[in-house]
Amino acid sequence: MAINIDKALGAFPHALELRSRRAEILANNLANSDTPGFMARDVDFKNVLSGMMGEQTETPALQATQARHEQGLLSPDSINGLMYRMASQPSVDGNTVDMQKERTEFVRNTQEFQAALTFLNSKLKGLTMAIKGGE
Repeated sequence: MAINIDKALGAFPHALELRSRRAEILANNLANSDTPGFMARDVDFKNVLSGMMGEQTETPALQATQARHEQGLLSPDSINGLMYRMASQPSVDGNTVDMQKERTEFVRNTQEFQAALTFLNSKLKGLTMAIKGGE
């Protein structure tokens, strides 16, 4: 019987990739907390992961109306759900980065990355044991 690796590993490889990219986005937000006019960005993890898995997403991807529009940190087709985060208290200079929110999201994303990595590692160990015949 053949083993379908993609089905066996599930969403975990995609989740790890997206968590890594989200860490870059959140780190960029933190790095630009003092940049006038900088607008914080983030992704809707559930919708973007569904899109990566080939499922129907709930929200449409953002579209640029001009060729010169900024596409964010990543190539335009790598994360379609990259959006601006609404600030609870925008600063006078137009910067929308809330340091406490960004730090909290960064730590949460890191913990969820570690959890996905642990689950993926467990799946790989199970597949290895199945291939070797168990011990």
